[in-house]
Amino acid sequence: MERLTSSLNGDAAKLLDGFVEDCRLRGMTEESIRRYRSSLRLFFGFLDREGSEVRKVDVRALKGFLYALRSERKAKQTTIENDFSALSAFYEYLIFEGASASNPVTSFRKRYVKRYKEENAGSERRLLTVEEMSRLVNSILDPRDKAIALLFCKTGIRRGELLNLDTEDVNWVDCSITLKPTPKRSNRVVFFDEEAAFALRRWLKVREKLSPKAGALFVSYQSLNRLDRNGCYEAVVKYARRLGFHDSSSDRVEDHFGPHCFRHFFTTMLLRNGMPREYVKELRGDSRNEAIDLYNHIDREELRRAYLAAVPKLGV
Repeated sequence: MERLTSSLNGDAAKLLDGFVEDCRLRGMTEESIRRYRSSLRLFFGFLDREGSEVRKVDVRALKGFLYALRSERKAKQTTIENDFSALSAFYEYLIFEGASASNPVTSFRKRYVKRYKEENAGSERRLLTVEEMSRLVNSILDPRDKAIALLFCKTGIRRGELLNLDTEDVNWVDCSITLKPTPKRSNRVVFFDEEAAFALRRWLKVREKLSPKAGALFVSYQSLNRLDRNGCYEAVVKYARRLGFHDSSSDRVEDHFGPHCFRHFFTTMLLRNGMPREYVKELRGDSRNEAIDLYNHIDREELRRAYLAAVPKLGV
């Protein structure tokens, strides 16, 4: 199998740098930018291999890239959709900058890429029951990994939000955490219960003995630097795999369990336990799109009490 990736030539590198700067100016998260950059480097590598140019891409080149993703890389449909979403955003940037007259990806995506959404309309992320989640977290013996899993399922925070946490972000007085500001999140304060507190304190004792180089709440055992995305993924998925909750060989979304499944669990269980939807939205940090949301100020102590009454107990 030939490699698709390669070092970028001068023009491609310059265009990519400009696109990344544009994404930051538009307020995109660093994680979204990272994904876009990765998809574009893959595409540029394909063009370089085929002797094509970024500014002269046509349907033929896009068909070749799609074929390479499916036949050579064995990419899943969701990955392919993300790659072509990045390409479309990139060519929209080129149009804005006057470097391209049209976006060749728009009609191509509609014809060849987006159909999978209709085919998989009935699939959804894996949702563990309370009993299954209890089995999962209680199967984790490593103090760091257990604290990560419990914070995920007790707070519903995203992977990037967890990885950016520092020890000083934890407020032990009311068992709350103040997250770093991101474009995706409105409310930055989340709460955790006594089960998560127990696991977190246990990890902090281990962390103190490690003497990490930075103030990151979760660090790599190898480098003692802030834990990265892959390390966080493996910290929870390897346990889900052992219990049969994650099947990496399956193409079905519902057969996979990753960090975002904790957010799905958190949201569903709070709603099932009777928490008002506006409280759940506040804890999730969902953006306030409607005018009424801007005037709906939720009392913090009332929110904390409602959270403690609704968050599932996992027998930790």
